[in-house]
Order: sequence, then structure tokens, then C-alpha cells
Amino acid sequence: MKNDERIESQINKLEEKFKNSGQDLSSYLDGLLYQRYLTYWDYIHLDTLLSIQVPRTHFPDEEIFIMYHQITELYFKLILHEQKQIVEDKSQDVRFFIEKVSRVNSYFKALISSFSIMIKGMEREQFLRYRMALLPASGFQSAQYRMIEIYATPLENLVHHTERESFSAKDSIEELFDHIYWKKGATDSITGEKTLTLKQFEFRYTPRLLRISNQVKTSSIYHKYLQLPTELKKNEELIKSLRDLDVNANVNWPLVHMGSAYRYLAKENKEVDATGGTNWKNYLPPSFQKIIFFPTLHSEDEKDTWGKQWVDHIFNPSNNEV
Repeated sequence: MKNDERIESQINKLEEKFKNSGQDLSSYLDGLLYQRYLTYWDYIHLDTLLSIQVPRTHFPDEEIFIMYHQITELYFKLILHEQKQIVEDKSQDVRFFIEKVSRVNSYFKALISSFSIMIKGMEREQFLRYRMALLPASGFQSAQYRMIEIYATPLENLVHHTERESFSAKDSIEELFDHIYWKKGATDSITGEKTLTLKQFEFRYTPRLLRISNQVKTSSIYHKYLQLPTELKKNEELIKSLRDLDVNANVNWPLVHMGSAYRYLAKENKEVDATGGTNWKNYLPPSFQKIIFFPTLHSEDEKDTWGKQWVDHIFNPSNNEV
């Protein structure tokens, strides 16, 4: 087909498209005449993106700290983008399911491998100084990560492990949410008093997190798996991708945070409190929390020893270079 014929064919298709929508093609063509050429920097809003790093101190490494957390939140948004497609899908198409979970795993792997920026990419002395200007802000307050957990699994699987046997899917979303595991990470174990970090977070995000929890009450990613026909649930590639997601989100991701915490907060036999007052030694270890999104996909032995490798990772002398 010659160029003129191809252009004519495309115009005819456009006319049909806009006719079916009640729009006038001529008006849209006029718009194209007046429209500026698109540039890369305009398309991704580059100037805006590069202007939102606003350090609160003069220490150079604080800018690294800000940018890495912003990058992390963008990856969280990518993960949520895939998760939402899974929970909204009605097709029970296993290939679609696998593709989306595989993408989530690739985002988590990128985050996990990049965390060396946090572990080795800043001077400890700078960090210990500029962090004091960040109080009581904390990565604990990442609402997107809480959404990732809620989209992944029923809320009863996120109840704190010391109370998990007392709850089930029959309990209300509100009651389950009140006993979610991460709240204990920002609560004084002696007085039961919530930290300001937790109070701020609950005030800002509880309504939104409860709304999402109710929306996916029967359609989390785990629900979607369990609702598949028996034969499709046996798909080895799907099972592996879900098991990998569990390990990436609930073992490897907390582990790299443990490495960072020990690098900056537990050197020279002197423990430093986290900026949000969180009890990071009890909150971060995966073997303590035992959060498992897809419990039926793991053996009893795997669940019993969940995340045990963090002990070797942190305390083995050969791994002290964190």
C-alpha cells in the first residue's frame, strides 16, 4: 500500500472512530495543528520530578536518603498497579495471573538489590545527625506498602502472630485491622502507648486502608488463587511465582532493612532508636512476624522456620559487612 493510500485509510478509520463517539474529526485535526511537539522532559514532568528533593539539613547524604525513598515509593506504585489488575480480573486466566505476579516479583527484586544504596551509600555519621531533623517521620509510615499487603492476602493473615489464632475471616474488617501486626511495631510494649508516628499514620490513612480492606475482602490475590478451578490451582509456574512473592515481600525485603538498621543503628555496641520510635529489632525480623501471604503454598516446616536465615545474615561474622 502506498503512503497516500495508507494515510487515506487511517483518516477513514479515524472518521469512523469519532463518528461512533459523536465527535468531530475535523476539530481534533485542528487541535493537532496547534499542539506543540511533545518532549521527553514534558512527558515525564522532569523538572517537577527533580525539584521535589528538599533536604531539611545541610548534610549532603540526606539528599540520597530522600531520593531513594522516593524511588521506593514509585516501585510500590508499580506493584500496586499490577495487584489492582489481578484483584479486578474476572477471567481466571492463569497466564494473566502469572504475568502480573511475575512483574510484582521483578519490582521487588529491583528494590531488594538496590537497597545497598541505603546500606553502603551513606556516611553513618551524617545519617545519625540529619535523622534527628526528621522526627517523628519514619518509613514505617509508608501507606503504599500497607496497601500492598492488604491487596495480597486476607486481613486475618496480617494479624499479629501472637493473636492470629484468635481471629478468622468471620471477624469484622475493623476488628482485624485493629490487631494488624505492624501496629505493635510502633507501640510501647510496657505502657501500650502508641508512638506519635503511629498516631499520625492512623489519623491520615486508617479510613483509606479500611476502605481498601473492605473492597478486597473476598478478592485479594490469595482469594483469587483459591477461587481458581482445582486444575488451575496446580499450575506449577503460578505456584512458584506466588511463593517467590511471599519470600520477596516477607523475608528478603525485611532482611535488607535489617541490614540497614544494623549498619546505622547498632554499631559499636550502642543501639540507637529509630526516628519513629519503632521497635525495629522486634518489628523487622521476618522470623518474628511470620507474615505469609499464601500459607497453603508453603509446607509446615517452611512456615515453622519462616525467615530464620536472618539470624545468620545478621550475626554470622562473615556477613558483618552490612
